[in-house]
Amino acid sequence: MEEIVVGIDVGTTKVCTLVGRVEDVNSIRILGVGIEPSDGIRKGVIVDLAAATQAITHSVERAEQTSGLEIESALVSLAGAHVSSVNSRGATAIPGGVIDAVDMAHALDQARAIAIPHDREIVHVIQRGFNVDGQDGIRTPVGMHGYRLEVETHIITAAAATVDNLRQCIGSAGVEIQGFVLNPLASAEVVLTEQERQMGVAVCDIGGGTTDLAIYVDGNVWHTMVLAVGGNHITQDIAHGLRLPVTQAEEVKKQQGHAVRSEIGAEEYFSIRPFGEDHSVQINRQDLAHIIEARTSEIFALIMQEIKRSGYDGLLPAGMVLTGGTSALPGIQRVASEVLNMHVHTAQPENLKGLVDRLNSPAYATSVGLLHWALTMREHELAPSRRGKRPRSKGENNVNLDKAKDWIKRLLP
Repeated sequence: MEEIVVGIDVGTTKVCTLVGRVEDVNSIRILGVGIEPSDGIRKGVIVDLAAATQAITHSVERAEQTSGLEIESALVSLAGAHVSSVNSRGATAIPGGVIDAVDMAHALDQARAIAIPHDREIVHVIQRGFNVDGQDGIRTPVGMHGYRLEVETHIITAAAATVDNLRQCIGSAGVEIQGFVLNPLASAEVVLTEQERQMGVAVCDIGGGTTDLAIYVDGNVWHTMVLAVGGNHITQDIAHGLRLPVTQAEEVKKQQGHAVRSEIGAEEYFSIRPFGEDHSVQINRQDLAHIIEARTSEIFALIMQEIKRSGYDGLLPAGMVLTGGTSALPGIQRVASEVLNMHVHTAQPENLKGLVDRLNSPAYATSVGLLHWALTMREHELAPSRRGKRPRSKGENNVNLDKAKDWIKRLLP
C-alpha cells in the first residue's frame, strides 16, 4: 500500500498544501500542490477565522485536484511570537537494570512535568540527549545497562487559544491535524545537512510575517525562537518611503530590491507611479536599497541579540542557514554575515520529484519540510520491526507497539 503524507504550511503570505508519496527511505514524490494567498493571518497568527478558513480550504482543494486524492489528515506548520521554549530535565530509576522504551517514556514524562500556564499548550518535547549513571552524550539508551536514566529535553509551547483557532480553521476545511510542527524545525528537515547539525548551526526561516530561528548543536535542537518581524515589514517600509500601495511595494521589492546599497550603481533607476502622482517618476535603486538594508540589518541585529541571549553564540561553527521567501532577496546573505559575524548561506529544498515547478525556492522549505517530518515519524514507527529481535506472542507485540507509539508521541508532535 502506498504511503501518502500531507503537509499544510499556514503562513502569513501564503497557504501551501502538499501531498507526497513515500518512494523510499529518504525520497518523497510530490503528487499534489495547492498554493493560495493567505487571508486573515497576520504575523503567523489567525486574526479572521472565516477568511483564514477559506484560504486554507481553497489550498486543500487545489492539492486534492492536482493529486486526485482526498486529504483527510495532515501535519500543520506553526509560527507566531506566541511560541516560546524552555529546556527541561527528567530522570527515572531503572528497576530492571536494562533500559527499555518504557523507561525512556518515564524520563520524558518527568521532563515535561514543568509548570506551564493554563493558557499555553505543549507543541513539542524534543530530546536533546540522555545520561545513564552520569555518562552523558547518549542518543539511544535502549538496551543499555544502568540504574538511573536522565534526559535533557527542549520543550516548545504555544498560546492555547491561538493553536485552537488554527485547529478550528483546519478542521473547518475537513482535515484532521496529525500534529503541529514549528516552522524552523520543518525547514531544517530539508535545508540542513547532518554534518551542520553536529557541528552547530542556526537555521533562520524569514517569512512574510515572522522570522523563525532554531539552533542545532550535537545533532539536536538546543534553542528555538520566533520574532514577529519579516519580509512584510520591508514591504511596508518601501510603501511608506516611496508612497506606494503595499501590493505595488511588494512587486518593487521582488523586481528591483537589493539589501546592500553599495552594490547598486548610482545611475540605476526604475519607474513607478506613487500615490497622488499623475505621471510615473524615476526612482534611484540606491534609495530603495537603503530602505531595505536598514530593515534587514535591524532584523539580523534582533536575531543576534536572541542568539547571544540563548548563550549558544560560541557553538555555531557551521554558521547560519537562511531560508524562507525573504531569504531570496539579493544581498541579504552579505547583510546577515556582516551583522552576525559568521558564515551565512541560503538554502532551499533540493532533489525533489514530481510536481516541483514552484517548489525549488526557499519560500517552500517549510512546506516540503513538513512532508519530511512526516517521513521521520514513519521511520520511528517502523524502526522496531527492522531490528530482528526475538519472536513475540501476538499480545506481547501489541503491548510493545503501544508503548513505542506512546513514546513517539512524546518526541514528535
